[in-house]
Amino acid sequence: MRVPVLIVGAGYAGLSAATMLAWRGIPVLLVERHAGTSVQPKAFGVNTRAMELLRPVPGLEEELAGIRQGVGDGIRIAVASSLTDPEPNVLFDTSASPFPTHLSPAADLGVPQAEVERVLRAKAEELGADLRFSTEFVSLEQDDDGVTALIRAEDGTETTVRAEYVIAADGYRSPLREQLGIPTSGKGVLNHLQSIMFDADLSTLVNEDEVTLWYLQNPELTGVFVIGTGVGAHVLGVSYEGEPDPDHEKLVRLGVGVPDLDVTVLDTATFTTAHILADRYREGRVFLAGDAAHTMPPTGGQGGSTALQDGCDLAWRLWLVITGQAGPGFLDSYDAERRPIGELTADAQLANLGFRLPPAQRVDDYPEPLDDPFGALLGYRYHSFAILPELGEDGSLLEDPRTPHGRPGGRAAHVVLDWDGRPISTHDLFGSGFVLLAGPYGEAWVEAGRAVRDQLNVRLAPHRIGGELLDEEGVWLERYGVTKSGAVLIRPDGFIAWRSMSADLDPAATLERVLLRILARTA
Repeated sequence: MRVPVLIVGAGYAGLSAATMLAWRGIPVLLVERHAGTSVQPKAFGVNTRAMELLRPVPGLEEELAGIRQGVGDGIRIAVASSLTDPEPNVLFDTSASPFPTHLSPAADLGVPQAEVERVLRAKAEELGADLRFSTEFVSLEQDDDGVTALIRAEDGTETTVRAEYVIAADGYRSPLREQLGIPTSGKGVLNHLQSIMFDADLSTLVNEDEVTLWYLQNPELTGVFVIGTGVGAHVLGVSYEGEPDPDHEKLVRLGVGVPDLDVTVLDTATFTTAHILADRYREGRVFLAGDAAHTMPPTGGQGGSTALQDGCDLAWRLWLVITGQAGPGFLDSYDAERRPIGELTADAQLANLGFRLPPAQRVDDYPEPLDDPFGALLGYRYHSFAILPELGEDGSLLEDPRTPHGRPGGRAAHVVLDWDGRPISTHDLFGSGFVLLAGPYGEAWVEAGRAVRDQLNVRLAPHRIGGELLDEEGVWLERYGVTKSGAVLIRPDGFIAWRSMSADLDPAATLERVLLRILARTA
């Protein structure tokens, strides 16, 4: 069979890529060796940036927000000896410091990975993606024109798949990464966790409607409790060496701190905590995403959201190339842009691990914690040929998203605009293609955008602030860093690719030159 994109793995990276490719009309085949998505809550929470990338798919944001039923709105993180510890060390509490909603139209969601995967799977299939569970990836060979892969169904039937590109979203062990010979760095395997999903009445100890992560540190047990999972159960993760303790009820009672607690164990699984970084994210026509690219400790809760962002990021880049809007070389920008962010996030979570959940195998040199972790959520910057820098560019990787400036490489600021009497966010314009936003005196840029769009056959929507879009708060010029005659080019991922602070003598020629360079095209 033939398909433009083959995806290996149905975790966050694979399912988000399948959903976003199918939404853009790209046929995709996903294979997953397990019989279905996970029943364990696994990663908890979808951050605001991941939601910004997912929300352009009609109905998806609402369906993900619907998971909140039975899940508390706040997330609390504490270090304690057990749930009965009278003085837990509270590290983080969103109810005390809620997310600043003026920065994004998308809310972060405190929801379990198992439920998010269920929604993504249904949406991908609804959009036409071919998802095959109980199907194993066996091997692949590449040539100049594509990839030939062998997959095997549960009954042993083997099928040859011819694909233009492959996404390796097959986990931290990543057989695909191994077959491709991509080396890795990092601290390696740090410890092992046994995950115990259980039912017990904890209402006298904690608020079961509030999402709480309790990092447990006592002489008998080191691990993490997740309360208020939204899947009808609680989860205890226990660090172990050698073989996991089979007495699950005993472990739960130790973690809770109630020796005679009535416990019903619902499910168990084992996980590996690791810090493994792929040295490159691309090998020919194969791209690594999620844990295959960057396995990180769970301490910080950003591993799942980073994997979601990888899948979404690959989807729009592959779409541009497969539809001929970008040249094949454009795909090199994926490694250049996403790998530094993956490494930064993994190192930040490793720094958290040293304090919250010391691993069985000690790490001699933990990274320093980020000065401002908030910047890593919305303030990271991209640097590649797909971003045209300005004079004096400092090459910084992080900045404060609370003071947006519109420089290329940064995330476009959220500004509330009026469109025909309806309030929208600038981010409501992003996702379907490139967007050109011009100032009130920038009609020449809008006309140039229409002409270049048709000439290059690129999906591009030009708008003028002060035309159909009204900036009633009067903040757009400042947050995008242009004059009334300037313009800003925003990519499908909502990142600024280029800007002109003022008017141009030949805006059409300038915009054509900019797009050809960004898209790695000669014409």
